[in-house]
Amino acid sequence: MLPVALIPAYKPTPGLLGIVRELGESGTFHAIVCVDDGSGMEYRHLFDALEGMGVTVLRHATNLGKGNALKTGINHIAVNHPETVGAVTLDADGQHLAKDCIAVAKALQAGGRELVLGVRAFDGESVPFRSRFGNTVTRSVARFLAGVDITDTQTGLRGIPSFLFTSLLRLKSGGYDFELDMLMTVCEQKIPLRQLPIETVYIDNNATSSFNPFWDSIKIYMVFLRFNISALLTFAIDYLVFGAFFALSSSVGLSIVFARLCAGAFNYTVNREIVFRSTRRHSVTLLLYALTVLLMGSIAYVSIKALAASGTNVYAAKIFIECVLFLFSFIIQRELIFTKQKDARGRCALRTGARTMTREAHAPTSPRNLPSQASRRTWPDSLPA
Repeated sequence: MLPVALIPAYKPTPGLLGIVRELGESGTFHAIVCVDDGSGMEYRHLFDALEGMGVTVLRHATNLGKGNALKTGINHIAVNHPETVGAVTLDADGQHLAKDCIAVAKALQAGGRELVLGVRAFDGESVPFRSRFGNTVTRSVARFLAGVDITDTQTGLRGIPSFLFTSLLRLKSGGYDFELDMLMTVCEQKIPLRQLPIETVYIDNNATSSFNPFWDSIKIYMVFLRFNISALLTFAIDYLVFGAFFALSSSVGLSIVFARLCAGAFNYTVNREIVFRSTRRHSVTLLLYALTVLLMGSIAYVSIKALAASGTNVYAAKIFIECVLFLFSFIIQRELIFTKQKDARGRCALRTGARTMTREAHAPTSPRNLPSQASRRTWPDSLPA
């Protein structure tokens, strides 16, 4: 079945009516669902107009956040359109053009097992600084923590396959952090990502956006922190045990061994079961993890002894060396140890716009890929006032 368009809307502009009309007339969507996220009575006429155009409007009594609006829509689609290939989400502020939404819908229809992202370019002069800066930072952090390079981590134009609905509905995030949580979930489950270049549109320097640069950014980066909280707890355990044994024995080597044993047992369990959710056999992951601990412990011992010999405080040297080794340890665990695939790469598969164009250009046309007459809606010739 054709995908369903899903629009979370909070105080939308009248331009949404025109975009919805184009989507309806394209014959690309089985249905269009819009979630009024507590916009208030002054916007009631816009949502009434959408209903008059055949759109299903779901309403929140108060503003619950973009993530919760998306989950409301996803739940409705899962219940009322169970045969759909998935949902195409788009923002209500006019940043996503109808032609790009249709392109994402067709990509989702053709693939069915990929999360399709409509990605913007952030190198133009028209891009607001806060958007350019925020995407650059989030992209860099995602590349390091998730091992995947996503051109536009904050894009709201996405083609979500229906088999993902249940996992997304279980996410606890309810604001703008939900979209980043979605990406982390997809990477965690090793679901392929497909990136389609779209036109970059910012209206009045993105003045209509309800994104709060400070609070919403904090919520977004907390997603990354949740995926790495075990590293902070491990470091705390390691440092406390090291400090206790060093105070009693004055031996760097003995202190490192006991600290690694205590912190390693905790870190292995949490990383395997919660952070990376590896499906590899314990015999494999435990051996590789033990070798990594031995390697990192040896490097830490040599480095701390060298710094201590040069006059550096042992505790300060411990903190410095462990911070450096954390980066390497994280990458090794993500890429080689706690994986779900035999190739042990631990990365999400990515498909760029160039490959997408090649595939679509040679994709054979079949009747099942074309919208049936029954799936087309009749849209008014003129927009409601």
